[in-house]
Amino acid sequence: MSVRAPLKASAFEASETFELGRFKRARRAYGFDEVALVPGRVTINPEEVDSSVELGSLRLAVPILAAAMDGVVDVRFAVEMGRLGGMAVLNLDGLQTRYADPTSVLQEIAEAPREHINALLQKLYQAPVREQLIGERIMAVKRARVPVGVSTVPAHASRRAGLVAEAGADCLVVQGTVLTARHISRSYEQLSFEKLCAGLSIPVVAGNCVDYETALELMQTGISGILVGVGPGAACTTRGVLGVGVPQVTATSDVAAARETCLRETGRRVQVITDGGMRVAGDIAKAFAAGADAVMVGSIFAGTTDAAGGGYHWGMATPDPNLPRGTRIKVGRRGTLREVLLGPARVDDGTQNLVGALRSAMGVCGAATLRDFQQTELVIAPAIQNEGKLFQQAQQVGMGT
Repeated sequence: MSVRAPLKASAFEASETFELGRFKRARRAYGFDEVALVPGRVTINPEEVDSSVELGSLRLAVPILAAAMDGVVDVRFAVEMGRLGGMAVLNLDGLQTRYADPTSVLQEIAEAPREHINALLQKLYQAPVREQLIGERIMAVKRARVPVGVSTVPAHASRRAGLVAEAGADCLVVQGTVLTARHISRSYEQLSFEKLCAGLSIPVVAGNCVDYETALELMQTGISGILVGVGPGAACTTRGVLGVGVPQVTATSDVAAARETCLRETGRRVQVITDGGMRVAGDIAKAFAAGADAVMVGSIFAGTTDAAGGGYHWGMATPDPNLPRGTRIKVGRRGTLREVLLGPARVDDGTQNLVGALRSAMGVCGAATLRDFQQTELVIAPAIQNEGKLFQQAQQVGMGT
C-alpha cells in the first residue's frame, strides 16, 4: 500500500476509518518508523539538487531550523547555525532573556539530580523576562550578519513584534503547544494573526498544528509558515500528560494538503515546517517526502558541542507552574554543529551530515528540488527498521541499547 503527498482535501475527507467501539471511529495515522521512501525511476547527482527553502523574503541554503529551546539555542549557537546556512530560533520566553548571564543557570540545570529537575526549572523560569535583553540577544546574532528567528508565546506576540523587528530579527515565530486561528477566552484578548502579519515586514510563523482544517484557517490569516507537531519532541511529554498528538507523517501530510488548498484559493504558498520527532537523517527525509518545506530540529542539535545545554535538553513547556509538559534528558555531546549539519559524518547512525543525507535521498528519489521531493512515493512499511538487521539487533542487545 502506498500514498503520494500532498493529499487533496477530498482524499483527506474520504480516509478510511476503523471502529474503536460503538461510539467512536478513528483514522489510522503514521509515524516515521512506519513508512519508507520509494526510489525514483531517474536518479540525480546529490551535488546537483537544490535543497534550499524560502520563507517570505528569507532564503536559507539549509532547510533546517534549530528549535527555540534553551538547551539548544543561545547567541553563540545561533551565529554558528546561520553561518552554516540554516537558522536558529531564539526563545524569547526562555533563560536567554531572563538572565543577563545565563551561564551559571544552564550549569545548574545540567548538574541537578533528576528527582529535583522539574522543581528547579519551575523556579528558574519564574524570573521575569527583561525586554532589554530581547533586543540585545537579537542584535548580538545580527552583528555576525546571519539570519535569526525568535519565538514568543501568543500572549506577548503583539507587544514584542515591533521590538524584534527593530532589533533585526528575520522571522517571528508565535508558538504554543496547540495554536488555532480561533481561540475562546473570557480572561484575555485573542491574538489577531491578521493584524500581526499586516503590521510586520518580516515573515510570521505560527504553530503548532496537526490537522487540515485548523492549518487552513491559520494559513488564511496571512502567516508565512506553519509548524507541524504536537508532542513528538524527545524532551516533550505533552502526549503523555494530555493524551494529545498526531504522528508526524500523517500530521505533515494533512497540513501539506491545507497548504495546497490555500495556494489554489489565494495564490499564497505557506511553508510547512515539521517540528520535532526526527531522530535521524532518514526521518528528516521522510518529513519532506510527506509534504514539509522545512524542518525544525531540537534534540539532535542539543547533542552538539555548540549547544547551550551542556549535553542536556529540556522541553519548552517544562516550566509550566501547574502542569509541566517536558522533561530534561541527557543527550551527550556527539559532535560539532558543523559535523551534524554538513559532515563529514564520523558515525553511521544517521545523526551526522543531515544535509548530505537529505540531498542523497533526493538524488536517489529523482527529486531536483524539495518540491519535487514532496511528490516522492511513500510505502507503509513497519518492517523497514528491522528487516534483515539480525546482526545489528544482536549487537545492540549486547551493548544494552
